[in-house]
Amino acid sequence: MIEKFEHVTAETRANVYFDGKVVSHTLWLANGEKRTLGIFMPGSYEFGTAEAEIMDLTEGECEVQLPGSDEWKPMKAGEAFRVPANSKYGLRCCVPVQYVCAYIKE
Repeated sequence: MIEKFEHVTAETRANVYFDGKVVSHTLWLANGEKRTLGIFMPGSYEFGTAEAEIMDLTEGECEVQLPGSDEWKPMKAGEAFRVPANSKYGLRCCVPVQYVCAYIKE
């Protein structure tokens, strides 16, 4: 599980979604790769992706509905899920969930 980033550039303006219930900040790694880290407050959400993503959960637990599936999969801190580019996924949280998102070039 990712706990710390070193030698990064952080954007100070937050990405705010769903009336402030989902907030993230963008980080740029030394090698130019982009990450976001943030929090999902309790609620149900649907997200669309342009790029493929790997979501690492760093705190909390939730349920994820991945593209092409009708099932909701339980997830918890220390686990990750991958979402293909140009797709949508669902997320349901009963507690705050913290995450790190990596954007993958396919």
